Amino acid sequence: MASIRSPEPHSAADPFELQRLAEELAEREATSPPVATAFDEVSKAERDLPIYVPLSHENPYLRAEAFNVEEFLLSRAYTSLPDLRLELRDYLATLKEELVRLINDDYEAFISLSTDLRGEGARLERMKAPLKDLKYQVLTPREQGTRKILQDIQDNTEQKLKERSKIREQKAFLHLLLKISESITRLESLLLITVPSDGDRISSEVNALRDIHRSDDRGPDDRTRANRAKHLARVASEYTQLLYHVFRAREYGSAFIDESQWRVDRIKSTLSSDLDHLFASTLVALAAGREQGRETKASELERSKWVADVTECLRTYDMLGLWRDAEDVLRKEVVRDFVKKTIHPNALSTPHSPIVPHTPFAPSSAASGARPHTPLPTATHPPRTPYTPFTAFASKQNPFALSLHPSAGGAEAAPPIHMLDDRDDSLAALYNAVLRFVDRDLKRVMEIAEGVCAKSGARGRREAGEQGAGFEVMANVVWAEVGRAIMDELGSVVFAAGKPDEFRKHHETTQAFTRALEFLAPSLHSIEVMRAHPTYTAFERRWQLPVYFQLRWKEIVTKVEESLATTRLERLSSKAIAPFVTAQAAIVWDAINTCWSAEVYIPELSHRFWKLTLQLISRYKAWLDNSLPAFEPPSKVAAAVAAEKMGLTPGSPANLPRAATPNLPTEAASPESTAVDEISLQQFSTAIIDIKAMDAEVVKLWREELSVMMPESIDDGSDENIGPEAEPSYFVSLIFRPVRTFFGVGSADGPGAPLRDELLQSYAEEIFEIVTQRYIHFLSAMKKTEESLRRLKKNKKTSYSLFGSSSSRDDDGRADEEKIRVQMVLDVEAFGKDAESLGVSVQQSETFKILREMAGSTLTDAAEYDDM
Repeated sequence: MASIRSPEPHSAADPFELQRLAEELAEREATSPPVATAFDEVSKAERDLPIYVPLSHENPYLRAEAFNVEEFLLSRAYTSLPDLRLELRDYLATLKEELVRLINDDYEAFISLSTDLRGEGARLERMKAPLKDLKYQVLTPREQGTRKILQDIQDNTEQKLKERSKIREQKAFLHLLLKISESITRLESLLLITVPSDGDRISSEVNALRDIHRSDDRGPDDRTRANRAKHLARVASEYTQLLYHVFRAREYGSAFIDESQWRVDRIKSTLSSDLDHLFASTLVALAAGREQGRETKASELERSKWVADVTECLRTYDMLGLWRDAEDVLRKEVVRDFVKKTIHPNALSTPHSPIVPHTPFAPSSAASGARPHTPLPTATHPPRTPYTPFTAFASKQNPFALSLHPSAGGAEAAPPIHMLDDRDDSLAALYNAVLRFVDRDLKRVMEIAEGVCAKSGARGRREAGEQGAGFEVMANVVWAEVGRAIMDELGSVVFAAGKPDEFRKHHETTQAFTRALEFLAPSLHSIEVMRAHPTYTAFERRWQLPVYFQLRWKEIVTKVEESLATTRLERLSSKAIAPFVTAQAAIVWDAINTCWSAEVYIPELSHRFWKLTLQLISRYKAWLDNSLPAFEPPSKVAAAVAAEKMGLTPGSPANLPRAATPNLPTEAASPESTAVDEISLQQFSTAIIDIKAMDAEVVKLWREELSVMMPESIDDGSDENIGPEAEPSYFVSLIFRPVRTFFGVGSADGPGAPLRDELLQSYAEEIFEIVTQRYIHFLSAMKKTEESLRRLKKNKKTSYSLFGSSSSRDDDGRADEEKIRVQMVLDVEAFGKDAESLGVSVQQSETFKILREMAGSTLTDAAEYDDM
């Protein structure tokens, strides 16, 4: 049998004696000293020749569960296929030899296996007999049985485990209480809070230390203030952890937590007080530094330190959730004093001291009264000055001011302040002072607060709907103080609608101030919160816009009615009223222009001015109808109109006179009739000229101005602009309710539920027909009544006036009737759908078709009547 060992030196498997050469090379390298060559950098594995590994049982490819031929051949890549075949044959012979040896070694035991197992069956039966008795003892429910013993052991084990678990929980709870106690003690020591048991001496010493710390906050030592800010931030972090631990401990109902709650509250109040004191002192120092207006590097360094302290304080406020406390400090320390000094009853009559702007603007610019901005339009323009609406807040761009130039020194230009034109306008000057103050002392604080909320996640909670999360300085501080001061101190002047010109100017200036103030807001969300603030809502309600409109309406309409009192068209030769030829048309057009001029128009009253414009045009039409003489067409024109009504086209053969009987010339017209015709021709031509001019001017006004100024939808909130109801009347659903209740339709059960399949449809059809006939009867009676009323109104002619006439009341009545008709159509459709749900064939009912046609025909008749 061939061996699986390495071949001999002169065998055919190793003709070049590679094995011997490899062994000699290894011995030479072991005995010779190492020589540092470049060849040493190559690893030994890269220098050695492939080692021949004979096949054996330890080969991983042969021991694998699934033999892979490709992997096995790749592992023997250095062996040729004839040599590999010889190796495999040698390995097969080795396996056979080992198998035969195993069989020979264990043959005797294999043969005696059957004889050794004789009698084992009876032995197994004897071993099985005690198991029955053991099973009986285990399953027998005796008081002292094995099962009860085991159950007792199990119960005792579970009880011990529960006790150990409870002990672990109590241990963890004790650790939690110890942690809470240590945290309270540590916080009291950090905040220098006295313990009642320490005695009065210690209390006085600690209070003295607290006074020293507070005095350091207002002192010139900025390092102490900065250290104090960081110290309070660390205390706040420790306090939040304490609150979390207290919350967890309250789940167990510990008396220690209840007794220690006053200490926790004292820590909170002390921390809040210290934080308020530090924040207030920092704000005062920052404001004082800005008022000095120094431009040195030292002042800039101090200012950056103060800003860092403000940021740290705001972070601490945000960590503790004391956003309103920070706003209250800012309101008391910075805003309230300025508002009291600036906004008072005599504020519009006293000059305002200039406010030094912040860096990089030169203080001399504000002090000298220079205004680096584009002024707003003033009220010194001709009456036909078109209204220029203010640009709404859509981007961080100034719609009515130029960019401010950087000051000397190469500093970059800061965002511009959106200033108002305060020339000859004391209210605008007051608003400019407020804008400069907000830009100088509050804008940076608002931006820092917004950034703190963004980093801490308060903005996300605020957007998710959590009320009161985050800082709202613009709404709760700036506008709350400024808006309330304007209403309380200057309300009788700013919101007085008795003088329309001043009222419109104040409204325009105030709206510009509001938009400019919104440009200083740190985010769009802060603007939305400001507009939703109760003070902002109350401020907007103080504008008595309906009163202002009534005054303007009286001014405009009075002139128009005075000019239209003369019911005669007189052409004037003056060119001042061009392109019109009558004074009445020029006055009506001037009234329309006045509604939309910059001196009268207010955007919030656009719906009212639009209605007044339509009323003026309608009034002019009524005046023309009453002023023009009755038109009597000639006989030929009358004949053509009659032929057209009969269905004959003018100029048809049936309408032409016979050639054999030509018409004889009529008698010449008298001088009186000729004069009357000349007067009528002149009046009609005058009316046509004014009508065409009015049409052209109104279309031009709409195309160039009104289409831009008017909102997408006009709704003044009054009953006259409310459309028809979008839902049917409530009583429609009550018609078939008794039927549904009796047969149990849509409910669990009813008295006639068993009869539903048999009688529901027939009963519903009978009720449907009866109700439909009653509807038809009522509609017929209503239509007859309306037709009689229309005849009376048509025969009764009344004059038209904008001051409330019968014609205007008739228009209101028509609108009400139209609403009733539309509502009736909705009710009929809803009634049909309700009947269909009960199995009634509504579409095949002739009675319902008549009812639907009657409901629709009333609308058509109303439209025809309105066109007459």
